[in-house]
This record gives sequence, structure tokens and C-alpha cells, in this order.
Amino acid sequence: MTSDIIYRYFPDLSEVQKKQFDQLYSLYEEWNAKINVVSRKDIDQLYERHVLHSLAIAKFTSFNPGSEILDVGTGGGFPGIPLAILFPECHFHLVDSIGKKITVVNEVAKAINLTNLTAEHQRMEKVSGKFDFIVSRAVAQTKQLFIWAHQKVSKEQRNDLDNGMILLKGGNLTQEMKEFGRRYVEKDLSDYFAEDFFETKKIIYVPVH
Repeated sequence: MTSDIIYRYFPDLSEVQKKQFDQLYSLYEEWNAKINVVSRKDIDQLYERHVLHSLAIAKFTSFNPGSEILDVGTGGGFPGIPLAILFPECHFHLVDSIGKKITVVNEVAKAINLTNLTAEHQRMEKVSGKFDFIVSRAVAQTKQLFIWAHQKVSKEQRNDLDNGMILLKGGNLTQEMKEFGRRYVEKDLSDYFAEDFFETKKIIYVPVH
């Protein structure tokens, strides 16, 4: 299992970033044997189905230095850890309601010397602070996430893209987005990545203010 697929789509990584990405597989393989944070059948596809999938957000937009990003329901650290590697001048705060998953996040971040990331065992609605963007991967319905998240989004604008939510989702979202009933942008990940896995995967971006 190599990280070559990451280099193919992100060719301008520094040596530090390459080393950090390279270390992820052995770390997650080791932790997954103790705490199931990645589907057992998916661990061999870690770089495609978890790391590259997380980095789709970086194809959709770039975060300016100093940006604050909250990753809700991060699980084992996706999309937060890959994004924190890619954007070392931004700060990422990863939260999950399951404490042992946050243990994995902290241990992986420590092992690869990821200093721009904090993690908290906490429910989304109890997180304090304001953030430029809230990211998440297949955590909850968009409407529910918006109810939780919109008060956490800062009105201070640091990026070209208006502050809001950037969600990684899959499958048919017609009914979910109809129920959401607000303005949003939908982007197919197959526009970014050629692998079959991404054919049904999407980004949903919701400006908040």
C-alpha cells in the first residue's frame, strides 16, 4: 500500500508532507487492529477511499493561511488529518462523540508530528469557538448538520469562498437536499479523480451567512 495515488493528484507536496502521507498506512493498520476506525475491507484502500477522498475538499477550494476549520464526526481523522497535512498554515479542530476515535486521531497526529491539529471528544453542539469552515464526511443529513453548525461559522471572511460547510457525501442526494431547502453547490468528485470509487461521491458546499 503506497501513497503514490496522492502524489499523482497532488504533485507539489513538500518532503515533509510526503513523509507524513507515507506514514499513514502503517499507523492506521496498527490502530485499526485495536480500534475499528476504518472498515476492515477498506484498510488496503486507505489512500484512495479515505485519504484521497478527504483531499477532494482541497480540489474544491484552497484554505488561506490562518483559516480555522472544524471537522465534525471525524471518526479516525477524516477528512481532518489529510487536510491538516496539506494545509500546514491552517488550524484544524477535529471532534467526535466517541472518545476512542479521538485517541486514534491524537496518536496518529503525534506520530507524524502534525502540530496544526487539535482533537476533542465532544458532541458537535457543545464545541466552543468560531470557524471559517466546517467539514465532515458522511456524518448526518445536511439539514441536521446545518442546525448544529451554522452558529459555529465565523462572519469574519478570510477566504475567497464564503464561510460555510463543505460536506463529503455519496449516493442520491435529491431528497436530502430538497428537505434542506437552502442554497447550496453540488460537485461530482469524478470531475477531480478518475477512480471508479468516486463516481457516486460528491461535495456539498453550503454558504452559511
